[in-house]
Amino acid sequence: MFGELTDAARAGVAGEGCQARLALPCCVLGIRTRGDAIRDIAFLPQSCGEGEPTSRAAERACLQLRRYLADPQFRFDLPLEPAGSLFQRRVWASISAIPAGHTRTYGQIAAELGSASRAVGQACGANPYPLIVPCHRVVAAGGLGGFAHRKAGFALSVKRWLLEHEAGLA
Repeated sequence: MFGELTDAARAGVAGEGCQARLALPCCVLGIRTRGDAIRDIAFLPQSCGEGEPTSRAAERACLQLRRYLADPQFRFDLPLEPAGSLFQRRVWASISAIPAGHTRTYGQIAAELGSASRAVGQACGANPYPLIVPCHRVVAAGGLGGFAHRKAGFALSVKRWLLEHEAGLA
């Protein structure tokens, strides 16, 4: 979008290799770029602190992420580095169509794609562009579900905050 940290989170637990670090009320976003594209975004602890953008792509990402913070209905327009399998890209496209302030269940997306809920959950967890591809808007049929391959702790607190940030829109 988590039994294990994502590759992005593993590589950036301290924000290493990030071209920018942007503080949100719930976490710090570690932004990695390659050329003009966003390579990945990782959720980092607040202790990582902010770091000024060191590339034009990171600067553009920070500008748009700040606009999202001010207005959860803001629509991102960032070039993303190609990633994921064909199935993961189909899931991410479906997730990207969920409007701010709304959620869909893993099962609903699975039915739309002719797949299984667990496969959708795995694709959500592999999402290298959280917020831009809003995997936080995918929930379990009976509750919040997981986030970033985790079912509790830091990741779920981030998901809760993001959903609350958008809650007034529904």
